[in-house]
Amino acid sequence: MIAMSLRRLGWMVLTLWVVFTISFFLMRAVPNGPLSSERNLSPEIERLMAKRFNLDKTPFEQYRMELGNILSGDLGHSFRLNDFTVAEVIEQGLPISLSLGSLALAFALTLGLIAGVTSAVFRGTRWDTGFMLLATTGIALPNFVIAGICILVFVFFFSWFPAAGWGSWQHMVLPAFCLGLPYAASISRISRTSMLDVLSEDYIRTARAKGVGPTRVVMVHALRSALLPVVSYLGPAVAGILTGSLVIERVFAIPGLGTHFVEAAIQGDYTLAMGMVLLYTVLLYSMNWLVDLSYAFLNPRISAHS
Repeated sequence: MIAMSLRRLGWMVLTLWVVFTISFFLMRAVPNGPLSSERNLSPEIERLMAKRFNLDKTPFEQYRMELGNILSGDLGHSFRLNDFTVAEVIEQGLPISLSLGSLALAFALTLGLIAGVTSAVFRGTRWDTGFMLLATTGIALPNFVIAGICILVFVFFFSWFPAAGWGSWQHMVLPAFCLGLPYAASISRISRTSMLDVLSEDYIRTARAKGVGPTRVVMVHALRSALLPVVSYLGPAVAGILTGSLVIERVFAIPGLGTHFVEAAIQGDYTLAMGMVLLYTVLLYSMNWLVDLSYAFLNPRISAHS
């Protein structure tokens, strides 16, 4: 376990360096820069601003300086939010995005597993057909379309939730539901297929022959093995939820990392955009790592050293 953890840590460091290098030069290749949207700046002021953020140096000199700052733990100041460092922006936005993502993931797992297991147990019935029809629809619709429909229904028609903002649990429910629903649809299809395979195994037939009740067969004997494909999907699902929150946070005007990331990309805020890219890389790599570790718990036959 320790050897695997050290190996994964080394790969994460290498991945971060590759992501940093590619992102750095791609950002500077785009015409939109941090000073491009400034208006009526005198040449002297523009020169001073460029000097302050090292934009007067060559790209390779900027790369060397920024890499050194990041290695020392300094993500720098935001170009646009001059009073805030990148670390302060992340400190403010990360708890909001994690709260939204965690609730969305809880929605996805709860709804997806209930629908998938129910469809497998009642295979061929109206329950099965109905849940799989909803799952197909959920996969086909992107989350911003779902968000538009939910706003029309639950905000303007029923007036159950606020349209935008952040500050109470009412602000969390609708965006988390819209963010997690497409992944709930995928989880339901995966869990249905996996549960059907497990229910046909010999040990399940043996448990039934011994008189074990149907509920215990499903919830105790079958569900744990059926969760393995779902756990495999959680790595990409977490990645999708994190990146999908960029759109959802924008739609619902939530001041999370997604909103800051979009603004940084639009305004050419190099340091803030780079900080967000590296943070998302660490989060996604860590989530995939945790998924791999969870395999050993769900199925002891799978070695944690693999």
